[in-house]
Amino acid sequence: MTRRNKTPYPMRKCVGCNISKNKEELFRISCHNDEIKVDIDGKAMGRGVYLCKNEQCLDRAVKRKSFYRAYGKQLPEKEENWLREKIRKEKNE
Repeated sequence: MTRRNKTPYPMRKCVGCNISKNKEELFRISCHNDEIKVDIDGKAMGRGVYLCKNEQCLDRAVKRKSFYRAYGKQLPEKEENWLREKIRKEKNE
């Protein structure tokens, strides 16, 4: 039996590009009580999916209906707009 290589940090897969990255490099979007929200501190209850901090991954996830597949509903426009704004701010810093 072989051992998996253990990383010193938790890895998560982006729903946009399907690439595993350090959890700290991704946004967490959670669904609890049928409400989809961006989980800012990563501790919110509910099922969570992860997304890279770039607009291409967000566009790809929306186009491929990744949030619908995970939660049975699309990402609310308010949350999508908040993510886009946050991505742009981080890009300019």
